[in-house]
Amino acid sequence: MRSNENTLLLGKKVVLVPYTAEHVPRYHEWMKSEELQRLTASEPLTLEQEYSMQRSWREDTAKCTFIVLDAEKWQARLSTTEESCMAGDVNLFLTDLWDPSLGEIEVMIAEPSCRGRGFGTEAVLMMMSYGVTKLGLTKFEAKIGQGNEPSIRMFQKLHFEQVAVSSVFQEVTFRLIVNEHERQWLLEQTSHVEEKCYRDGSSESH
Repeated sequence: MRSNENTLLLGKKVVLVPYTAEHVPRYHEWMKSEELQRLTASEPLTLEQEYSMQRSWREDTAKCTFIVLDAEKWQARLSTTEESCMAGDVNLFLTDLWDPSLGEIEVMIAEPSCRGRGFGTEAVLMMMSYGVTKLGLTKFEAKIGQGNEPSIRMFQKLHFEQVAVSSVFQEVTFRLIVNEHERQWLLEQTSHVEEKCYRDGSSESH
């Protein structure tokens, strides 16, 4: 999605930046993991296919992607690259033609050292806040593998409620309706987030 290509979101634990070609090699290494392929229902791609996918995602108006960076590493970096700070990614899919206010959200914390530290929770909160304030979303869905207990617990903690179970796909669907109360709660949870202007691996105040 081009609407977020110049947007950097700075949180306490994570930084969200647009998915660029710089991030592809690390992302490609992550997706060689059979565990991540299973959790994300993904097929392994070649590096060239991954670059092609990154370009298509950038142009796709129905897909909003941010790479999740470790904020502590990112803020301390001197000569290190953004790639070395990568922790995972967070996505919004705006694929319901009948309901443009609905976004399907997914998060992946791929870097093992970054798991269990609240990165996924903050990334999802920041992405939901972006979806509500910038994309006009009022409903979110998350489809999670039945065996992915950490993700299930995380979305339940974020007020999502289970609405469906698919034994065929072995996944559970959770949904959150963003009424005024939920909107205020969400904005409070993300009141610390700073939006900056992103320019290919750097940021400047926005």
